[in-house]
Amino acid sequence: MKRSAFGIGGAGIRGWMLTRDEMIALFQTGVEAADPFAAVQTALQAEPLAVPAGGRLLALAIGKAAPAMMRGALAVLPEPHAALVVTHFENAGQVAGARVMAAGHPVPDENGLKAGLAVQKMLAQMQPRDRVLVLVSGGASALLPAPVDGVSLADKAAVNRLLLGAGLDITAVNSVRQHLSRLKGGGLLRMAAPAPIRALILSDVIGDDLRVIASGPTVAPIAPRAETCAMLCRHGLWDRLPDAAREALLRPEEGSKLPEAQNQLIGSNRMSLRAMQTARRDACIVSDALVGDVADAAQQIITTAQKGQPVLALFGGETTVNLRGTGLGGRNQELCLRVALALAGQRGWRFLSAGSDGRDGPTDAAGAVVDGGTIARIRAAGGKPAALLANNDSYRALQMAGDLLITGATGTNVADLQILSLRA
Repeated sequence: MKRSAFGIGGAGIRGWMLTRDEMIALFQTGVEAADPFAAVQTALQAEPLAVPAGGRLLALAIGKAAPAMMRGALAVLPEPHAALVVTHFENAGQVAGARVMAAGHPVPDENGLKAGLAVQKMLAQMQPRDRVLVLVSGGASALLPAPVDGVSLADKAAVNRLLLGAGLDITAVNSVRQHLSRLKGGGLLRMAAPAPIRALILSDVIGDDLRVIASGPTVAPIAPRAETCAMLCRHGLWDRLPDAAREALLRPEEGSKLPEAQNQLIGSNRMSLRAMQTARRDACIVSDALVGDVADAAQQIITTAQKGQPVLALFGGETTVNLRGTGLGGRNQELCLRVALALAGQRGWRFLSAGSDGRDGPTDAAGAVVDGGTIARIRAAGGKPAALLANNDSYRALQMAGDLLITGATGTNVADLQILSLRA
């Protein structure tokens, strides 16, 4: 996507900032643009899925948006031989015509292990004339653990906690997950062979690398095992892995050629930003790649705000947090708190950062909406903002300010969306 330069982005940039409600409404526009039901339905209507005579159709939806994606598929497909949905507890609900299994996220649990076994059992019966439709969305990596031989669920959970707390980006995290799973990194393709797979993919990954989204169940791995091991060593994580995980990562690569699949991207962070820009002609997309350490990302926002020009700036991405404290929060909440600290007391700005899935880290908040009075409100409630930030306790800080954004699960997942409104 072309990135608009600061201060450029269409006629009519307003001289006043958006209200909190206007900011939230614009965020919801981005979420709605990634509606999984509509995206799947449109894709299958444009290119119907044909099943040869005598063949069976199996439908599998995995990820945070899985229920809505399956409903979209079942609205246009002939009745499948079997349909299975694996999602997290917040989005779990009945899907007519499909079995629904809920599992833990972001750390895998026993429910996810059962779901992984159910998927393997379903795919084991495939024949050449059968067809498999796979609906993929973010979150499937943790929701569908299927450990390789010698690796336990406890091992996988320990690896997840280590990687998520080390500040690694999602590409690095998923490169490890792939080599510890039977289904990730193209494993699902091997399981389904000889039946071909068509995958419709809703991206929660900046850059939309299909190998990274949900750890790439229908595409080749991100990196060979040797490169993955070297990356873990560079970050000082190799010796902290469970013994079983290290042993698995040192095994020889799979020798057989990976079966091909028809993979199609049907929704992404970029598409949501474009929809937000269309909804507000005075908006400009400053960056569609707000990634990396949350402190660096905060500085990008702060620098934009300090230019002092009236602007409605849009950002999209997914930052990382290096956990050093024991508090509660998420990357969007910490980003908001950092911006609020840097711009404390300054009038004429408001900033929103939230996860499109409605959940930021292990909290009930999607993110937050902060302004020049946020820090004063935290202090008035008895909080010490800098100390709370140092303890990674952004949830408590923003709760004190009344600035948390709680939307509930949205049913989709295309990473994070940010809005900065600034008046002169």
